[in-house]
Amino acid sequence: MRFASLLLAAVSLASTVVDAYWLQDIAHRGTAPFTPAGYQVFRNVKDYGAKGDGVTDDTDAINRAINAGNPCNRGCASTTMTPALVYFPSGTYLISRSIQPAYMTMLHGDASSPPTLKATSNFAGFGLIDGNPYYTSTLNWKAVNVFFRQVRNFIIDTTAIPPGTAATGMHWPTSQATSLQNIVFNMPTASNVVHVGLFIEEGSGGLLTDLTFNGGATGASMGNQQYTMKNLKFNNCKTAIIQLWDWGWTYVGLSINNCGVGIDLSAGGSAGKVETGSVTLIDSTLTNVGIGILTAWGQTTTPDTAGSMVLENIQLNNVPIAIQGPNSVTMLAGTSTSMNIAAWANGHVYSGSGGGNPGETAKLIAPNNRPGVLLSNGRYYTRSKPQYEQRPVGDFVSVRAAGAKGDAAADDTAVLQSVIDSATKQNKIVFLDYGMYRITSTLRIPPGAKIVGESYPTILSSGGFFNDMNSPKPVLQIGQSSGQVGQVELVDFIVSTQNAQAGAVLFEWNLMTPNGQTPSGMWDVHARIGGFTGSQQQVAQCLKTPGDATVRKECIVAFMAMHVTKGAGGLYMENVWLWTADHDIDEAANTQITIYSGRGLYIESTAGTFWLYGTGSEHHVLYQYQLSATQNIFMGQIQTETPYFAPQPNALVPFPPQSSLHDPDFSASCAGVQGNCAAAWGLRVINNSKNILVYGAGLYSFFTNYSTDCSTFAAGQTCQTRMTSLEGIAQGSQVNIYNLNTIGARQMITRDGRQVAWYADNVNVYPSCVAVYRSG
Repeated sequence: MRFASLLLAAVSLASTVVDAYWLQDIAHRGTAPFTPAGYQVFRNVKDYGAKGDGVTDDTDAINRAINAGNPCNRGCASTTMTPALVYFPSGTYLISRSIQPAYMTMLHGDASSPPTLKATSNFAGFGLIDGNPYYTSTLNWKAVNVFFRQVRNFIIDTTAIPPGTAATGMHWPTSQATSLQNIVFNMPTASNVVHVGLFIEEGSGGLLTDLTFNGGATGASMGNQQYTMKNLKFNNCKTAIIQLWDWGWTYVGLSINNCGVGIDLSAGGSAGKVETGSVTLIDSTLTNVGIGILTAWGQTTTPDTAGSMVLENIQLNNVPIAIQGPNSVTMLAGTSTSMNIAAWANGHVYSGSGGGNPGETAKLIAPNNRPGVLLSNGRYYTRSKPQYEQRPVGDFVSVRAAGAKGDAAADDTAVLQSVIDSATKQNKIVFLDYGMYRITSTLRIPPGAKIVGESYPTILSSGGFFNDMNSPKPVLQIGQSSGQVGQVELVDFIVSTQNAQAGAVLFEWNLMTPNGQTPSGMWDVHARIGGFTGSQQQVAQCLKTPGDATVRKECIVAFMAMHVTKGAGGLYMENVWLWTADHDIDEAANTQITIYSGRGLYIESTAGTFWLYGTGSEHHVLYQYQLSATQNIFMGQIQTETPYFAPQPNALVPFPPQSSLHDPDFSASCAGVQGNCAAAWGLRVINNSKNILVYGAGLYSFFTNYSTDCSTFAAGQTCQTRMTSLEGIAQGSQVNIYNLNTIGARQMITRDGRQVAWYADNVNVYPSCVAVYRSG
């Protein structure tokens, strides 16, 4: 019987041999509802004259494909209205000038056989791909407002450019909801090489994953507010990574081989003023590297906590110096053979209820006690975004082919539900062609479903069903009841609301994927609440009103971004941004708006087991992240912002606290607390949650009543009083945070209402930083 089953499986496999990447062959029906008739979302560069033969200069043809339909390019602030997916079949595309993707444009190569972008010997430009050009002395787009872009599946080759001539593989100053995936950078290896693979100088990222850098002077030279980067490989670079500046950065799964220096954090060190805020490095291997990490941090450098660093589970193979400080002082010796750094930290350390001056360390420390359910082969589990390159085109079911309109006006609920149910029963994948799909009741995602979007299509809740704050309803419900067993994969789309939606819960995650099975996953799936054409939550409806605390009911637009219920578990989240818009993306001046979303990400799963890589939650009224009575959660570089309008109104309105959801009750907890206390928590961990392991956090409050005067050390960081709260956490529960960075908050950490860490004791490059906090 077993032999018969194996024979049947072999016959089935033979009958589904994949000849080409499905994205190339599928019929592309995506439509952008706010563009002129005939606008094409999907563009194959060969349809615009590119040859991909390694001989013809394809620069003009590629840029024609990008610029078709007059997208948001030079002089345009931002837009969601002209999305594009520019596709490159396998081949070698010779280019002599930079490729310059427009805003809301994705560049995708063939995932089964990635194409090569090869520079000519006389190449001119700042990057073979220039993601944000300098048409003038400043970037074309404000880097912190560059959202919703992807580049994946390419080989970027600068080897034809003379080694001693300055060259950059890719220029990528961007922010949230952007990603690079599956890209190889090939550079010369000559001794005089000055090439750089990846250059980032500004922004507020973001995710990079599965990148390989071969040769060059520097693999990646980068500065940004915060980033999560995983599975990066560096081979034969003079220096693998140069950190230009940052506030917080999390590296996971680096592999650095045959390089002179692994990570260079020495920026600013010659002047005694360190430019790097903090770096967290885990689960990485360095082999045949002269100096593992070069740091500018020292006992007398400034600012006080700049250069904070935490390492955990780092394998060294023939790395003579693990960490070298100023004046070539060895801070941690390496080895000519092999060794493992269980954990090492430099910076300020707090534990328990704190309350006193911080301890300062630059030494080996005890590592976190990692729950086995979060691990794979001794490292935290990771999984790259599936691209389904082994599946034939016949395994994908288009929602537009089934009759969905995607025009932000028609009711697409029934069609979407029918396609999801039918495709799942047939073990097929739902293809969400680009569009804005308006739904008027809950869309239910059953176990076994796989949904893939084209260039960030949007599911848009609308109507009275979702507009009752006293009876909240999920927009997407993953699993029909809390604890339903199964596995789901969601990729590359957005969930939003239209007009007033005071009861909308954008994602309700009920599904339990048991330990030992492939976890469920969300990759590049975002909540985008307001501030775009089609939302009816823009400048015309919800223009900011500084100084006026009146709440307009038409601007109450979501109850909660995401709710993970008590019976759920086994979910992997990567590059998920739960954003309530602070400005109108489609308005020429990016004018600020005032809209209200009650809650960010709420996890109350009792079983736990979650991985959050590069997630963000911004501008929700009560909190950005709340974890209640849950366990076994990995969080890698979370990022938050408090609403810009606060404290007019403050967090007491318009969402009354609900005890069933364990909402914060600011009217009670703020009694006797000075300053702006009734303000959204960045991170709140309550009710004896345990094994909450945070590897980098940037929790920011930049504004009071739309003024940034509060968010500096000179002003006293007075935007809000408190930012991170632990409540009812038992001793030994292991709620641990590495490199916590806060802006605009006076009390960085409170525990059961008592101050643990004070902003002025932990001054960093712009935020305040605690390198290590352990709950005790």
